[in-house]
Amino acid sequence: MTAKIAIKDLHKSFGAKKVLTGATLDIAKGESVVVIGGSGTGKSVLIKCIIGILLADKGVIQVDGQDVTQVPAGERDEVNRKFGMLFQGAALFDSLPVWENVAFGVMQREHITRKQAKERAIETLAKVGLAPEVGDLVPSELSGGMQKRVGLARAIAGNPEIIFFDEPTTGLDPIMADVINDLIVSCVKQQGITALSITHDMHSARKIGDRICMLYEGKLIWQGPAKEVERSGNAYVDQFVHGNAEGPIKMQLRR
Repeated sequence: MTAKIAIKDLHKSFGAKKVLTGATLDIAKGESVVVIGGSGTGKSVLIKCIIGILLADKGVIQVDGQDVTQVPAGERDEVNRKFGMLFQGAALFDSLPVWENVAFGVMQREHITRKQAKERAIETLAKVGLAPEVGDLVPSELSGGMQKRVGLARAIAGNPEIIFFDEPTTGLDPIMADVINDLIVSCVKQQGITALSITHDMHSARKIGDRICMLYEGKLIWQGPAKEVERSGNAYVDQFVHGNAEGPIKMQLRR
């Protein structure tokens, strides 16, 4: 069975700094995979390479069996139609009302009328628990949790096959973070979406992931069912999961 996303021996460097050094990962259709790891380990770079913001130095990235690293720039939009993304800081357009934020990508791709776009946006906002009147507000009038919900609504508005979640609970209090986790689970499962998330929030990772992988020094050093992460048998994973200062992972401190 062809993986929805297949990453093989992926490398990416920035000058002398090697960020990805042979990352390999398969994600099945409808599966939710979470990549954990410390800050600066290359989690965001991994996603940026998949969606084409960054060009990998070496390796293969297949989406539905197609190597997207070989797709001409002019055809990349066709691949990206399959993708949705919830950015770390929601990344909403301050000057646009909420409904236009939600429908922004849909209007660009489908060339529908503004009336149709607003109707789509209101329907999608309802899926993340937001009332129709929220659509006429601007992002500055929303709390951090509501902004995340709007970001999630935008990610699913175009009915994507694949969604990327970049630190989905960063900056939220524990209760709102759990609300966002529940929304992610329900949206992904109800729509049969394939999901790749990156986070260092272990509560979130356990809740939204079917499978958890750990990225360390540019490679995925462990992967397994989310329920087994507590007993991985890997010293690096154990240290990260339990937040221990002592262990094989050494923090780089500036002297």
